[in-house]
Amino acid sequence: MDSLTQAALGAAIGGTVLGRRLGRRAVLVGAVLGTLPDLDVLIDYGDAVANVTQHRGFSHSLFMLAGLATTLALLSRWLTPWRDIGAGRWLAFFGLCLLTHPLLDALTAYGTQIWWPLAVRPAAEPLVFIIDPFFSLPLLIGIIIAIFTGNGRRAPAWGLTLSCVYLVAALGAKSLVEHRLEPVLAERGLTAAPRMVQPTPFNILLWRATIVDDEHYHETLVGVLDGSRPPQLETFSRGAALEPVAQDTAAGKRLDWFAGPFLRYESVNLGNRQTLMATDLRLGFPGFHPFNFALAERQSDRWQPLATTRQLPAGEGDRRDAMRHLVERMFAPDVGFCLSDHIASHWVVRVPPRCG
Repeated sequence: MDSLTQAALGAAIGGTVLGRRLGRRAVLVGAVLGTLPDLDVLIDYGDAVANVTQHRGFSHSLFMLAGLATTLALLSRWLTPWRDIGAGRWLAFFGLCLLTHPLLDALTAYGTQIWWPLAVRPAAEPLVFIIDPFFSLPLLIGIIIAIFTGNGRRAPAWGLTLSCVYLVAALGAKSLVEHRLEPVLAERGLTAAPRMVQPTPFNILLWRATIVDDEHYHETLVGVLDGSRPPQLETFSRGAALEPVAQDTAAGKRLDWFAGPFLRYESVNLGNRQTLMATDLRLGFPGFHPFNFALAERQSDRWQPLATTRQLPAGEGDRRDAMRHLVERMFAPDVGFCLSDHIASHWVVRVPPRCG
């Protein structure tokens, strides 16, 4: 999630756990703790793929944050004026403020390395978009009331409760969407194919499903308000012929570990050089993927890995128009919103009749 939301979550937890005893201090310290893991964005690894795949790494590790929380709890127990607060309460304060950060991040599409340093894929079980005002606003309202009134517990606790209810509602919405998607995948023989179902920007009413099938990937939008109308898959090329080339580079292997198999490959002409580009299909929106990476350049008859990978610009489509149509699609299932309208035509393989 965005850093403002993470700070608000930490503040709300801090107020709920120690607001009665510390008042505003609990809210303010909680806000600092809540945003602390995101300070890793200040580290420049000198390489675009490394910067993206190392983010939400060691600083988001449950092991690292649990150790930090324990250390801070012990220090606070003996070195602060509030020695009447038990070690268990201090541990709950620091532990919840710190550990909920990576756990919330893991509920978005961007991978979070909660088990670092273990060599496992980043966790990504999307329930909310990376920015969701309906989750964030109750937290922000609660902590603003706490700061102005001096009552550090009641309002943050209510805000935290409402945001947790929203997550439960998101889980219910996702389960409903996946239930509607299953018959379509079974009919196409895609039941076992890798898939990611995630909310579209800023809401939990309209969901995007991405299903990878070897050389192709399929996209569809499924709404909570769709009723009995079955989802319709649009099929696109994944550029799989270039995947072995990418896998021959260290950056390509790292990117596959981070996002695979939700990657698309393309040979593009940049500065009169043929460049191998990899796109993370999970992030952004079809036609507006911000994570595009130059991995290699073609020299003579061979691909040569770039010494330093580069992040390339996102698509040039009309984002405002796409968002307007998304909102219309959210509340009107019969609106003919086609993802293929926002994707370059050379990627399109198959679209349903309503998009043709």
